[in-house]
Amino acid sequence: MGLFSRRHRDDGIDDGRDDGRDDAADVAVGPGESTPSKPEDVGVGPWDAADAPDETASAGLVDLGALRVPAVDGMQIRMERAGQGGEASAVVLILGGSTMELRAFAAPRTAGIWDELRADITAQLTRAKATFELVEGDYGTEIIAQLPVRTPEGRTGTMAARFIGVDGPRWFLRGVLQGRAATDPDAARQLREVFAGTVVVRDGVARPPREILPLHAPGVTAAPEAEELPGLDPLQPGPTIAEVR
Repeated sequence: MGLFSRRHRDDGIDDGRDDGRDDAADVAVGPGESTPSKPEDVGVGPWDAADAPDETASAGLVDLGALRVPAVDGMQIRMERAGQGGEASAVVLILGGSTMELRAFAAPRTAGIWDELRADITAQLTRAKATFELVEGDYGTEIIAQLPVRTPEGRTGTMAARFIGVDGPRWFLRGVLQGRAATDPDAARQLREVFAGTVVVRDGVARPPREILPLHAPGVTAAPEAEELPGLDPLQPGPTIAEVR
């Protein structure tokens, strides 16, 4: 999404930091710091490719490179790219009138990065004059924000967004829900199930923390470039699951 996107090599937060390589020595966790959450600890994904249960793979996944997402009838998939002809940096899933943006990043072997990324996001939300609150969700602390936007009529309004983060082995996955799914648990159920069924494929390349893991469009047909999420029309046509199987 455009509000927090610097594209290419980081998490979309303009912090300007690349702190070493992800295959460096393990980072010790001091008192009061949180250890990286392991998706398998809660019995659901997102999964590391090495740990994904057989039933997840057999259920049918769409290969997007570093991410494999469950195939859901009626779900549209749109790739977000860094400018014209740029590499895909995120995938936007559109289902039931709501959207979920997924980005995968490199991370250290043991120390999670969600705590510091969350602090960066809230700092940027404050600078953007957005309101937000921290809430406990399925994977720990999540951020619910009301983002300032301009309506098609030229008026000032707000749009809800919910930021979810999961630390995995040498990767971090961020999800951003928008539309009704950001605040309505029933509306979010299907997209959250997709998030929980997502498999992260971390390549063997040494990458600095926060570098975006490479994505590609499903199949051989390039997907349309995703619009900036604050102006995203959840009903705008895109390639559906049936079209990319």
